[in-house]
Amino acid sequence: MTMRGKSAGRTSGTPGVYVALLRGINMGGKNKLPMKELCALFVELGCKDVRHYIQSGNVVFKAAPALAKQAPDKIAHRITERFGLNVPVILRSAGEMGEVAQGNPFLASGVAHDRVAVGFLAEAPDAARVALLDPDRSPPDQFVIHGREIYLCCPNGFGETKLNTNYFDSKLRTVSTFRNWKTVLTLLDMLAE
Repeated sequence: MTMRGKSAGRTSGTPGVYVALLRGINMGGKNKLPMKELCALFVELGCKDVRHYIQSGNVVFKAAPALAKQAPDKIAHRITERFGLNVPVILRSAGEMGEVAQGNPFLASGVAHDRVAVGFLAEAPDAARVALLDPDRSPPDQFVIHGREIYLCCPNGFGETKLNTNYFDSKLRTVSTFRNWKTVLTLLDMLAE
């Protein structure tokens, strides 16, 4: 387990292109939220070129930086009002997603892509909180904290790992949502279109 530099030096990437990552919707029949209606919420907010990827809450859109900064709170509020769901929304710019893709420490070691995921954090965790994480909690699983991301490698698959959102959120005192590596790369492609 390591923690590399904070995300303060991130580049802006493609101006005005973002991805909203929603946590825990349309999973196992719970927190049902139709993607067409979710995309409509972004359009109502003033976002442009709104598209989604799969049903688990990945929305790519264009917006002015000031609007994009407000989008997570406003979208979460509108979801609560319309659907009665409490859904955290985490935002990344195209540039930030590019850095996520380039910064994966597990790919250099030849780990299969289907054994790697990224946890996106609402806020960068405090170094003292990162130090509370147990690197031996779920062997042979490994993780690396880098800024507002958790890189996770589960050689035996994700079904049995003890390194989950509840664990990280309770220790880091922030909110996370995870995406498998294929989804990360697909979203990166969508952000570049």
